[in-house]
Amino acid sequence: QEQLVESGGGLVQPGGSLRLSCVASGFTISAYVMRWYRQAPGMEREFVASNSYTGGFTNIDDSVKGRFTIDRDNARNAWYLQMNNLRPEDTAVYFCNAYLNPSRDFWGQGTQVTVSS
Repeated sequence: QEQLVESGGGLVQPGGSLRLSCVASGFTISAYVMRWYRQAPGMEREFVASNSYTGGFTNIDDSVKGRFTIDRDNARNAWYLQMNNLRPEDTAVYFCNAYLNPSRDFWGQGTQVTVSS
């Protein structure tokens, strides 16, 4: 059964860093587009970053550009979101997503990131 498991969330002070991980099981990620989304309380889920299956194309939302990076390790069947210089407005539940086609679209359970002093 296909499954994505996120980890790495937590409480961090403004200006701090966190690295989120998403590990896939039940399928191989190498052909998938890997994405990160986030959802703040009372808000819609929003796109954060994506990485193509070749690893050669990365898209970062303007709200986090210059602070967040996405990378993947196909050998570990995992991808990551490195978050630096975190701000209170980055507080949200972060979700990883693996997309190949509409019938192969998998989501993790989410990990909470809270940025607060």
